[in-house]
Formats: sequence, C-alpha cells, structure tokens
Amino acid sequence: MAEERYTTTDTRPTTTIIERRSGGGGTALIAIVLLIAVVIGGFYLFGRQGSENRKDAAISSAAKSVGGAADKVGDAVEGK
Repeated sequence: MAEERYTTTDTRPTTTIIERRSGGGGTALIAIVLLIAVVIGGFYLFGRQGSENRKDAAISSAAKSVGGAADKVGDAVEGK
C-alpha cells in the first residue's frame, strides 16, 4: 500500500508517495515448483511408455510361440 508523508520544508505542504514492491521471490518459487512437477510428470510418462513397450513385446513373443506350436501340431497331423 502507499504510504503518505507530509513535509514542511516549504511554506506549502507536499505529499510524498512511497510504493513498496516485493522482490519477486514468490514468483520464482512458483516457477521452481512447476518445473519440478513437469520433470516428474515426464519421467512418469516415459517410464510407463517403456513398460507398455516391454509388455507389447512379451505378448508378441508369446503369440509367435503359440503360432509356432500350432504349426508343429498341424505338421504332425498331416504327417499321419
């Protein structure tokens, strides 16, 4: 808030308005917190994506294995 001071060095009164402003420490703190949140979110998303890729690869491998077993059974039936 503005603070008013009256000085009487002249014969007429004058008003001096002094504005106080903060140094911006609150803004810097908010920016740091947001940056940390973005970094943690990025690690979480990339970690989940890697996990999903490994799961998909395991499913594909299992499907190929089942397909190979089915081919062997088919060959055995035809060979009879």
